[in-house]
Amino acid sequence: MLTPEQEQQLLHAKLNMETAQMAWSQLLRYFAAGHVVAVSGELDLVEVAARFTVDDTTAVAQWLEQGHITRVSDDQARAWLDAEAMLWTVVARPWVLVQENKPA
Repeated sequence: MLTPEQEQQLLHAKLNMETAQMAWSQLLRYFAAGHVVAVSGELDLVEVAARFTVDDTTAVAQWLEQGHITRVSDDQARAWLDAEAMLWTVVARPWVLVQENKPA
């Protein structure tokens, strides 16, 4: 039997393996369905996905209130499309979480 800490580590490892860069143009159908959430560069994308996966409404509500996670706006979607943006992406059903590349 796993401890809660071990379960969290396994979830993080699983989500980390499922994280990939994708072209914004490949995510448009999810955007059209209203399922894309932008994660600010201040947060760890995998940690946010883990909180979504375990339905941590307290953490998600706090990030929403602080503006660290938002639904992708039409303007942002257009800008990413025009820039042919590549975004870090991970799925936390039903959501697709995206994050811009952090500057080196």
